[in-house]
This record gives sequence, structure tokens and C-alpha cells, in this order.
Amino acid sequence: MSAAEADTTLKAWHGHWLTACIAVTLIPHVEYLPAWVSGGCALLLVWRVIADLGLTPMPGRLVLLVVAAGVVVGTGIEYRHLLGKDPGLALLAGFACLKLLEARSLRDGRAAVLLGFFLQMGQFLNGQEILVAAMTLCGALLAVGALLAMENEAPWQTVISRAGRLLFMAVPFMLALFVLFPRIPGPLWGLPADAFSGMTGLSETMSPGSISRLVRSGKIAFRAEFDGDIPPPRDRYWRGPVLSLFDGQRWEPGFTTLSASPPYEFAGKPYHYRLTIEAHNQHWLLAMDFPVSDDARTRYASDQRLVSVTPLRSRQRYELTAYPAAHAGRNESAYVIRRNLRLPEGSNPRTTALGRQVAERFAAPGRRIDALLETFRELRLEYTLAPPALGLHSADEFLFDSGEGFCEHFSSAFAIAARAAGVPARVVTGYQGGEINPHDGSLVVRQSDAHAWVEVWLPESGWRRVDPTATSNPTRIDTGIVGALPDVASLPLFMQPNMAWLRSLQLRWDAVANGWNQWVLGYNDERQRSLLRGFGFDGGDYRHLAAAMVTLMGLMMLGYLGWALRRRRRGDALDRQWQRFCGRLSRAGTRRADWQGPLDFAEQAAGRHPQLADDIRWIGGRYAELRYGRKRPTRQDLADLENRIKLLDIR
Repeated sequence: MSAAEADTTLKAWHGHWLTACIAVTLIPHVEYLPAWVSGGCALLLVWRVIADLGLTPMPGRLVLLVVAAGVVVGTGIEYRHLLGKDPGLALLAGFACLKLLEARSLRDGRAAVLLGFFLQMGQFLNGQEILVAAMTLCGALLAVGALLAMENEAPWQTVISRAGRLLFMAVPFMLALFVLFPRIPGPLWGLPADAFSGMTGLSETMSPGSISRLVRSGKIAFRAEFDGDIPPPRDRYWRGPVLSLFDGQRWEPGFTTLSASPPYEFAGKPYHYRLTIEAHNQHWLLAMDFPVSDDARTRYASDQRLVSVTPLRSRQRYELTAYPAAHAGRNESAYVIRRNLRLPEGSNPRTTALGRQVAERFAAPGRRIDALLETFRELRLEYTLAPPALGLHSADEFLFDSGEGFCEHFSSAFAIAARAAGVPARVVTGYQGGEINPHDGSLVVRQSDAHAWVEVWLPESGWRRVDPTATSNPTRIDTGIVGALPDVASLPLFMQPNMAWLRSLQLRWDAVANGWNQWVLGYNDERQRSLLRGFGFDGGDYRHLAAAMVTLMGLMMLGYLGWALRRRRRGDALDRQWQRFCGRLSRAGTRRADWQGPLDFAEQAAGRHPQLADDIRWIGGRYAELRYGRKRPTRQDLADLENRIKLLDIR
């Protein structure tokens, strides 16, 4: 191997840096990648580490081609296609590890780092939380460190320090771009069809078990910040999908219309709050009953929901007002009333018979509903996250056989009985309750607060909320799901009663994450325009934004150049001494080549002037130490070097 080839060959420590870079970059992806992809990437990374330690040879080209083909075929089988976010990230993860295993030269190493940068950007397609940003920063630090390590051999502490300084120097430019780069509503380019496939939350349908599965998640659904008093638990019903169609097994939404004005009459105490809702790729806003909004992004559905004009594919913030005591649906159409009375023929005969018996006993719809609620109390139904599996007639089996169910069982059975009793009824899914975070005062509502209840239509008052779960188990409304469930072991760990310390930590972290969401992720086009108007700019004119951004970045660049020149001038005295030393040797017949460093040149000169070898080597080493070391040269250092050069008797 020639000297030139040796200079471009990856060394073992280069491989260690590259492996660390790719490994840290892949960590946030593990949650979203198929298990076989994550496991395969781990094996490839381990192979590279073992090879760099000299314990096994690097794989040949044929092996790499076979593995690459396996990654492509496996990804195609896993996702049924190769285009989109999920298969794209899986392929990128596999190919980055394969490129690392293939890397033999510095050029290959730089290509692996570039793939690492792409993977770091891909992390934000799955989530933009503060932990994702922190892991991306760690990956970027190691990526820059790998590039530096491939240029000069140095201790890892020195490499990390230099990489950190480079990233720190980029912070002002990053802040300028963050504040001034135009926030255009919507994406700058089209996203793949599956870009939002990983979003979780309520479904548009409800069947036995659908909500109890969701409740086991501790993820945040939304946050609410109230102006003044926070409503009591009995008013914290957050409305989601309204389900009017029942096929015997599953509830689905019916046809609704949208309008720009609310379809209800305001009454009672209003609550003003700011809703920060997580992305769920649907239109509903999960607002507290009954919402009012002046936001142009919202519309009112005829079933009393507040909906977004576009699907919520990113975290959004809304200013809302709620009227829990509002009257809705007093003038409901005959079509809607008929639709909410329909039951499939032959479905749940015992529950249907119960409703008909109540209808025979009481003429008034309100009395019928009260009688059904009393019947539910008398049945002593048990509220549990782990009910037994139900068959074709799920309401019958829940009410009269098992007696165990979750909120979807209670609400479905009650709505069927109410319809059989001649009272229009529908199921509403959403969230109930929420926890006040003592660290920032916000009300945090999690997926574990998912709930289902019933609305019945009464001629004198319109739609009225009836919560059969609360009737049978009032603790669910008063203290939340933790106090209502006998089997809390199935809840997330931080929600269990004996984990109060973990819950406290979770609330502290939620407060930090909420600040990140509001000030970083919540910095949208509206907040940008508002900020710039405060500084006298026209926030709506993108030309002004571009001019301000270019001007600010130009001023920062000039400031940086001025700082660099000033720092360089401080080193001019050192350079003058070195040039004087090189000039004296040149006049004596020893010229320094442009490519030669101080140590190489000093060694060459020492060989030609053996009588002065020690002095020449000392001067070359001292200059290199002062010029490239971490310590800045002092006046005494410069004076010592100058005296040593003056005393050098070169002939």
C-alpha cells in the first residue's frame, strides 16, 4: 500500500467514531422500525466494532449485496410497497449500517456520516418532541466528531470539544433561521401518503374493547390552560366523534353538516381556555362541551362537535370558550331523530326487551331514561379494563351474563336500551377528566382519560348527556380512572397509586415538554408575524422577512469574520517568529515545502544541520505546540521562542 493510499484508509478509531454516530442516530428510530430491521442494524454495527478490533475480517462485496437485497425484499414484504415514510426510513437505516460495514476509505466514511445526517432529519417525521431533538443533537455532535476524527488523530475528549465548539458557533445562525425563515402554512413539499400513519388516538368507530385498549397508553392527547377557574371534574367532558349508526357490533358516525356558527344556545358559566392538541390525523378538536371559537381554522358540526377544516397532522393551538350548560338540539330535524332510534333487527334481544318494558311503564322520555339508569345501578355492573370476550349480542352478555365491562360497554348497552325505549340516543366518544399539573397549572388529558358516554334527545330540552358509567361507578368522574378501576396493574406504570414519585417526575417532565411545545414547536406563521410586527416589520410580507434574515445573517457573518481576524492577529507575532526561522534556514539552503508541517520541516532541517539538531527540533516542536495547542501563547512564550531563534547560529 502506498503512502497516499494509507492516508485515505479508515483506521480503527475512525470506525469507532462512525459506529457511535450511526448507533446514536438510530436509537430514536427503534420505536418505529420493525423489530427485524432494528435487530439487523444492531448486528451490522456489532460486526463493524468486532472488525475494527481485529477479531474478524470485514465482509466481502458479495455478502453485502446479499444483505442489501434482503433488506429491500424484507421491507417490501413488511410494508407491501417501497415508497413512503415508513419503508423509506427502514431502507435508509439498513443502508446506513451496510455503508458503514462497507466503508474502507475516508470517502466511504464521509458518505456514512452523510447518511447519518439524513437519518437524523428523518427522526422528525415520527416526532418532534424535546427528547427527539436532544437525541438528534447528540447524533449531530458525533457526526461532526467523526468528520474531525477522520481529519486528525486526537483523543476523543479533544474531538468532542472541537465538535461542540463548531456546533456552538452555528447556534446564532440556527436561531436567525428559526426566527426569520418564513413560516408558510402547510408543508413546503408533498409528504408521502403514510407520513401520518403512526398517529394514535380515538377512532371514528367504537366496538367492545376499542377504548379500553387506548386507555392503557399514557401518551398526552391534549393540554388546556384556563383563564381563571378550572372547571370541576363533572364538566370536563371533551367531545370527540359522535356515533349514531349501529350495526349490531360497531358504532359509526352518521352524516353531519358544517357551519360557521354554533348550533346551540349559550347558557351557564363560560370557561375560557387555550387548547394545545396533539396531532391525530382527524378533523375533530376534542373541545370541552360546548365550544365557541373565532378561529378561521374551525367549523361547527351539526352534532355539536368543533372540527378543524383540515386534518390535524401537527400539534395545534386554539383559543376557545366552553359553555357546559348550553342547550343543544332543541329543534332537531326529524331525520336525525329517526336515525338515532334505529336498531338492527334481532340484535341484543334481551337489552331491547328491557327498553320496551321501560317504555310500557313510563310515558315521558325523561322518566324512561331515569328508569334505565336505576336498572343499571341495580345490576351492580363492574367497571374493569379486562372484561371477558363478548359474542354477537355484546350488550346482552354484558348486562345479564358477565356484568363486567369498560365505558364502551356501558355506553353501547345504554344507547341500545334507550332506543328500544323510544328515546333517540347516540354514543359520544372523547375524553373525561384530566390532571392539573402543579408545575405549570395546565390541565393534562392523556389517552388513559379516553371515555364514552351517551346523549339522549328529550323534546323539552334537546340533547342531554347521560353517563351510564358514572351512574354505576361515580368514582370514575370524581377521581379519575385510577380510583375507579379495581385492576390498576394494567394501567401505565406512572399512573399506579404506589408510584407517586414517578408520577411527580412525569408531571415535571410534562411541564418542560409543554414549554418546548409552546415556544419552539408552537412558533408558527401567526406568532412569527406577531413577533416581527413588534419590531416594526411587516410580518405578512415574505420579502421583508427574507431581507431581514439575509441582513441579520450577513451581520453575524461579518462579526464572526472580525472575531476570527482579531484572533488571528493575536497569533501574528508567533507566525512572524516562525517565518523568521524558516527564512534563516532557507538562506542556509533548507527550504520548507508548502505542504510541510512544522515537525516534519524541523526534522528535515535537523538532519541537514546536525550541530543544531536539538535547537531546531525544540523550535519546531514549541511552535507547533503554541500554534495548534489548546493553550493560547503568552507574551513570555513568544519571548522565549524569539530568543531561541535569535541564538540559533545557522550558517
